[in-house]
Formats: sequence, C-alpha cells, structure tokens
Amino acid sequence: MNDLPPDLPRLRTLETWLTYTLDRVRREIAAAERQEQEQRRGEEARPPAPDWVLELGIGRDSVPVYVHEGGCWNTGKRSRGVPREVALRALAEGVPACPQCRPDSALGYLD
Repeated sequence: MNDLPPDLPRLRTLETWLTYTLDRVRREIAAAERQEQEQRRGEEARPPAPDWVLELGIGRDSVPVYVHEGGCWNTGKRSRGVPREVALRALAEGVPACPQCRPDSALGYLD
C-alpha cells in the first residue's frame, strides 16, 4: 500500500514540507545541545562549596546569627563562606552553632 500522492506537484510539496520540518528539528537539536554544553560548563566552573558558613541577620551591618557547615541544608540566603579560623572565632564570641549540622562538633569546639 502506497500512502504517498501519485502526482509530481503534490510529491514536490510534500518534499518541501519534509525538508522544512527536518531543518526545524535539526535547529532544535543544535539548540538543545548548546544548552546542555553551557549547563555542563557552568557546573564545571562552579566554585566549590565553602567548608564553613556564617549566616547573617537582616540589615547591611548585621551580626552573624548562626555558624553552619558548608553543605548544611538549613543555611539561609544571607550567608557567606568563611575559613575555619573565622568560624571558630565566631563560635568563641557566642554565635550559636546550627542545631542541624552541628559545626561546633565538626570544628572540635565544645563549650
């Protein structure tokens, strides 16, 4: 059974439509491949997560409200990575340790 039209004009029309559609599909494939490459490059270029994080309060000159381990799920939006010494100093100055990740235990700092 042949499901193609029998005459040349309709066959040419079908050929034109299929060529147009194939070109569109190839452009979409190329765009998807570029997007995947950009995403992969972005993931590779992402800096490593900090080992220690200070979560800051609200306001420009706010004081730290918690010390976290770098991968803590409970870290707030207003936070910044800090070196080990800064995290230890913050704990010594009375900044509370996050109750979920317990950075004081990981740092070896216990009251």
